[in-house]
Amino acid sequence: MTVPAASDVVTVAEVEDARDRLGNVVHRTPLDTSTTFAELSSASGVGLKLENMQRTGSFKIRGAYNAMSQLSNDARARGVITSSAGNHAQGVALAGQLLDIDTTIVVPEITPAVKIEATRDYGADVVVEGDIYERSAEYALELAREEGYEFVHPFNDGAVIAGQGSLGFELLEQYPDPDTVLVAVGGGGLISGIATALKDHDPDIRVVGVQPDGAAHGKPSLENDEIHRLTGVDTIADGIADTRLLEKTFAVVRERVDDVVTVSDQDLSVATALLAERAKTVAEPAGVAPVAALVSGAVDVQGERVAAVVSGGNVDLTDHGELARLGLKRLGRYVEATVLVDDWPTVLGSLTRTIEDRGAELDAFERTRLTAGDDPNRTPLSLGIEGSGPDHLASVLDELDELGNVDVVDHGEI
Repeated sequence: MTVPAASDVVTVAEVEDARDRLGNVVHRTPLDTSTTFAELSSASGVGLKLENMQRTGSFKIRGAYNAMSQLSNDARARGVITSSAGNHAQGVALAGQLLDIDTTIVVPEITPAVKIEATRDYGADVVVEGDIYERSAEYALELAREEGYEFVHPFNDGAVIAGQGSLGFELLEQYPDPDTVLVAVGGGGLISGIATALKDHDPDIRVVGVQPDGAAHGKPSLENDEIHRLTGVDTIADGIADTRLLEKTFAVVRERVDDVVTVSDQDLSVATALLAERAKTVAEPAGVAPVAALVSGAVDVQGERVAAVVSGGNVDLTDHGELARLGLKRLGRYVEATVLVDDWPTVLGSLTRTIEDRGAELDAFERTRLTAGDDPNRTPLSLGIEGSGPDHLASVLDELDELGNVDVVDHGEI
């Protein structure tokens, strides 16, 4: 694989053209400053670029529309095909709707149903094929050859990268003079475009990519100055679950991106919970990765003015709730406890009052099955309790244990 120079992939002039082209197409998404995340990361200031509020729920419409609007009439008539884990799919589908281009999207089996349905709602034909993105891409390319479709790559395309870069100019207008900008990295299209805009404005701005531990190919690629390919991925962040950069994104990343750091899926859950609670923002796991890097300490930003791009919000609400709950557990603010009680319908009221009187909240309640070692005269109940911290939850459980007809038998780690 021959790696071109970054300037042969995308120039700042092309990003500027994309910004103008997208002016009446995309939303100018909000930039929300956050004292909470500044305090948690010891930064002097934190700005959250809320691209989860973009059309289709992510930044992908920027690149998709920029690329497709420049297609020849012949290519438009033949139709467009792409492969995507979900967000690029919706971007291409909407761009096709706006430009009157027929679109076919191949998605991997891991793609959330909410993203598939949203893509179909924009009028695209959706084909589910392949266990990971690479398999979907191979199938989409086969269809492109067989049917004559125009393939629009989700990230390894100069016009797509330029479109994503429009976000960088927008960020600078809303949050001038950042020291560090954090961007999630999957295939590298978003960070390539943003870095192109930022580095032209000020070469001293530090651009840092963020990847999940289970899909961490960026750092070794930079360290070895060659594309590092993973044999598989294992992360909840399906939107950035790529196995490698490709030649165009690698070319830009190695010249214009300063570093790539990683976060755990547990870090992503904490960031999900804090974004929902403090910023009132629903974001998908891939979208919260930069915030996870802030609160986990994966990147040192002490005293710096930092921008974090929240790149997408396409997440099933049930999954989001579960992930946020896991984050609260990691923060010591949620506990699942098993109690044994006498006459459970009567005791439930006193359980609830005791929890609420201690300033906590009974979030979940379930009657569970007896095990072989349980007293058949008592009923096991599973309780989900939310509190302000580990000490608070411990005091609530102690209070429950002191009730005469209740025994707390298991609560895991707080």
